[in-house]
Amino acid sequence: MEIQNTLAPECCTNRFTARSKDDAIRALAKLAVRSPACAGIAEQTIYDVLAKRESQGSTGFGNEVALPHARIEGLTRFVVFIAVAPRGVAFDALDKKKVRLFFVILGPPEQVNQHLRILATISRLVAHTGIKRELMAARSVETMVESLIRNLGEPVAPGTAQQREAMKLLLVNLYVEEYLYDILEILLELGVEGATILDATGMGRYISNVPIFAEFIGFMQERKNFSKTVLALVPERHVQKIIESIEGVTGDLDTREGAAVIVLDISLYKGTMKMI
Repeated sequence: MEIQNTLAPECCTNRFTARSKDDAIRALAKLAVRSPACAGIAEQTIYDVLAKRESQGSTGFGNEVALPHARIEGLTRFVVFIAVAPRGVAFDALDKKKVRLFFVILGPPEQVNQHLRILATISRLVAHTGIKRELMAARSVETMVESLIRNLGEPVAPGTAQQREAMKLLLVNLYVEEYLYDILEILLELGVEGATILDATGMGRYISNVPIFAEFIGFMQERKNFSKTVLALVPERHVQKIIESIEGVTGDLDTREGAAVIVLDISLYKGTMKMI
């Protein structure tokens, strides 16, 4: 699914003037019902679902950006729109800054994987491009939409065709747990709809218990001997891009410690690792 096909220009605004978080949620719900996709869905319903999601934790992830999102009963396709608040809105963001840029994502309840993929794509887009500055400076909705489309570098949407192409087994071993969520976002953005994450223990924990290595016990215990291992089936055509994107998070894998990537050939696979 290409995000540009979900954009709802009729819902976008560069003059968002809400003063509080609740006002903002109500105003976003009011904008949402402008979309034909929301026909028959009450504005109050959208407000209620967005407010419930915010009660679980703020979608204001920092740097003046928020990604309010919800799955709406009765919605049959995604609705994505942008609201720019020049004066900012107090939105309980993680960094306590006012939010000036809202990306709103509304989707059908059953399309969980697509929802996650859109979230991951937009969050990485904001983090790694100049899109925020461009949207804040846009003088019209048309300019905002054009800027977003231009900055989107979207992969081919996943589907049945992907199942027939050559696949590889990707293993990512992480000793720096902070890398995990960025790497999962990379996989989602590239259409990898499922992965297995294993908790692992480094050999240092065990070798430090061998008497001959007793003098290294303190050293071994000081080192972090727990890791996360991500296993995923990925299309062969995406392997190089995935590795390059991971190195964008970890640094050069050949010179930096904290992560390792292994890619293996697969002679046979049946079933799926897709999230339910």
